Amino acid sequence: MTTDSSLPAPNVLLVDDSAANLELLVGVLQNRGFRIRPVASGERALQAARSEPPDLVLLDVNMPDMDGYEVCRRLKADATLQAVPVIFISAMDAVIDKVKAFSAGGVDYIAKPFLLAEVESRVRTHLELARLRQELARDNTRLEELVAHRTRELAKAHARLAILDQAKSDFLSLVSHEVRTPLSGVCRVAELLLLTHDQDPATASYSALYQTSRRTLLTLIDDALLLTQVGVGAAAGALSACGLGEMLHCARAAASALAASRRVQLAPVPANLGVVQGVPYYLVRALQSLLETAIKFARAGTTVRLVQADSPGAIGLRFEADGRTIPPDILPRFFHLLDQSQPMTGVDDLGLAPALAERVVSLYGGAVTVENLAPPGIRLAMRLQSAEPKVVAEPESEPPPLAGRERSAREPSTAGNPGARPSHHVAPGGLPTERAGRAEAPGRSLI
Repeated sequence: MTTDSSLPAPNVLLVDDSAANLELLVGVLQNRGFRIRPVASGERALQAARSEPPDLVLLDVNMPDMDGYEVCRRLKADATLQAVPVIFISAMDAVIDKVKAFSAGGVDYIAKPFLLAEVESRVRTHLELARLRQELARDNTRLEELVAHRTRELAKAHARLAILDQAKSDFLSLVSHEVRTPLSGVCRVAELLLLTHDQDPATASYSALYQTSRRTLLTLIDDALLLTQVGVGAAAGALSACGLGEMLHCARAAASALAASRRVQLAPVPANLGVVQGVPYYLVRALQSLLETAIKFARAGTTVRLVQADSPGAIGLRFEADGRTIPPDILPRFFHLLDQSQPMTGVDDLGLAPALAERVVSLYGGAVTVENLAPPGIRLAMRLQSAEPKVVAEPESEPPPLAGRERSAREPSTAGNPGARPSHHVAPGGLPTERAGRAEAPGRSLI
């Protein structure tokens, strides 16, 4: 260590009951730029250290009344002095003596007779190490303060975002309700006009167009509202073990009407799909969105295939459709919310279904991908983390009748609501139940 003349001289407390040793070390070390404070006993050493903490202590072992080991132990027991390095100087050179010195808290041990150059070198080395330890401690303290400050700032920012997120959800829920109210009247008037008109081919065409537009509008409202819920609130909800097969049966039943209208078949649900963690309602909606997206790309007369593709620790499922492909420039952004309006030749408006499915699956630690196939078609792949099964019944073919079942998903819709798609309703944390029309969240009703 090179002594910087601009800094105070290092303060060294020298403890030895031998006047000759004190005189020798004081003369040498003072000439090397150290400020030496010599004392001849352990008690006086403790008093001197407490009155003015030194930068380093040179401590003899054999002294009357109190030996060097006890002096060192008392220094280390004092919170203000425990960081001060202690170097022992002793004529005892046995291994046991050195072990006792280090056990008492010493950082080094110099045996007598000693070389003055060695003493100076060891003193400088341990003063430098002590200085570096102090700088490290100061840096750690500053870092901890900075981390605590940033943590407080992040907590405040998170609280503000949570308030804004809730305000956004409340606003969109209000908008959804206010849109549904007048839309309900418009739809009822349109249905009355269609029912009172002569049932000729033109009227049937108008009726089909009306039902398609009505379902599309309601689906868009439902998906937009659900996307606002797939955020802080949904992530904080209580998760449960969900049988993927049962949920896929519900989603398949909800998408069957769309498939039938396009003359597309849906493959049976694979058996023993396993169990995942999540909220059933959100996962069923994600599966339904993926199925309906695949149906829209499928060619009439083909079958949307449901293929199990598990990997270690994860459950995988593929939705494969033969028919149309995604333009290469849209493929990388297929699940982006703002890219759903891009036109695709031969494919109806996808709405928010791809973005909704990706958001929900990502919320529960999974992923959704898409790729084009050859011959033309697409493959949507979903992966979710596997959960330990509790007691979940996986149906092998069709799902068992559910409580509150009104009609089979394969039966036609009611006369008052022609073309409505039957679907299963899964309340968060509850069992699926079926109702006519698109699956809806608790507290929301279809027009």
